[in-house]
Amino acid sequence: MTVDHDADVPVYQQIAHIIKARIDAGQIAPRRRIPSESTMVQEFGVARVTARRAVAYMRQQGWVYTVPQRGTFVSEPEDEEPAGS
Repeated sequence: MTVDHDADVPVYQQIAHIIKARIDAGQIAPRRRIPSESTMVQEFGVARVTARRAVAYMRQQGWVYTVPQRGTFVSEPEDEEPAGS
């Protein structure tokens, strides 16, 4: 999947939805790291601020969570209970 710089949807949202599609397809499992900002910059040909906005958008949607100094990881699906509960 690629981003369309001329589309009505902002590029950062397009990137977020591409990564969400990978999550939904099982390519990135819960509690696994999503691509880094640097990887997004290279893969999608965008500025780091755009990659950062994509991560912030995914966090806002509840799709991912960030652990300082570790990275950003896929959130557990909402319909599943955490292990051990």
